[in-house]
Amino acid sequence: MKIKWSEHITTAVNPEGYPESDLPEIAMVGRSNVGKSSVINFLLNRKSLARVGNTPGKTRQINFFNMENKLLLVDLPGYGYAKVSKKEKEKWHTIVESYLLGRTQLRLIIMILDIRHKPTKDDKLMYDWICAMGKPHIVLANKSDKISRSYFLKNINQIRKTLNIVPGVPVIAVSSKKRTGWNETWNCINEMMSDLLKT
Repeated sequence: MKIKWSEHITTAVNPEGYPESDLPEIAMVGRSNVGKSSVINFLLNRKSLARVGNTPGKTRQINFFNMENKLLLVDLPGYGYAKVSKKEKEKWHTIVESYLLGRTQLRLIIMILDIRHKPTKDDKLMYDWICAMGKPHIVLANKSDKISRSYFLKNINQIRKTLNIVPGVPVIAVSSKKRTGWNETWNCINEMMSDLLKT
């Protein structure tokens, strides 16, 4: 996969703000401090296309990124930040639910976790929701540069067991810093969306 250009096209908080496009979309979901923006930059071969926030739980918007007019990567607001108020959590739920349940262009969900830690209750709720939707999905175990490679399999197996991930669903160790897992991730995306992506 060679990526020559990508761009941020819009930010939205409701369906009225979504871009008018028939391109297939990949939604990125994960906790507010798991590094979604870094993973998006990593996947698109960019350094700062997606802004990396210093304050977890701050972003409450959906960001759409166009990759070569082949697909859109969609960054959903992060969940699970303890200091966010109940009202803000309800706002997050409305924004995310409206997109995941109503966006017909959504073709694939990428869930991002921290490979160093056991998935949380919020991660479990999100994964169960993804499964209930019946959407194809990939799990990325981010921040793999923070642990020894010898622990990759052990920690990935813990993720699989905790979330009850069925065989066949990819769980890939990734690191934007070390560029670990880039080819594996794009190979999975291409395989799962081969009938939709233009070459």
